[in-house]
Amino acid sequence: SVELKVEMVGIHEKRLRKCLSKLKGIEKVEVDANSQKVVVTGYAHRNKILKAVRRGGLKADFWSAQNELLSTYASASYGSLRFNNFNLF
Repeated sequence: SVELKVEMVGIHEKRLRKCLSKLKGIEKVEVDANSQKVVVTGYAHRNKILKAVRRGGLKADFWSAQNELLSTYASASYGSLRFNNFNLF
């Protein structure tokens, strides 16, 4: 399986699935839009998967431990942010 970080908006999921459907050997595509994580399961080479997603016009890179940490931090702290007038902190 290959894990990718893909910058996604709601409409991009359809484009992503269309790009990946053209590759042979892909069995399953799991998309987590909140953390912008895509998990592709199958027998296709990881570089071909990344290339296909980028060819579809989406910004993508391989998922790393740093992405996991940032995703966890963002989801935990996002709810605690408060914007009072111009004071952001």
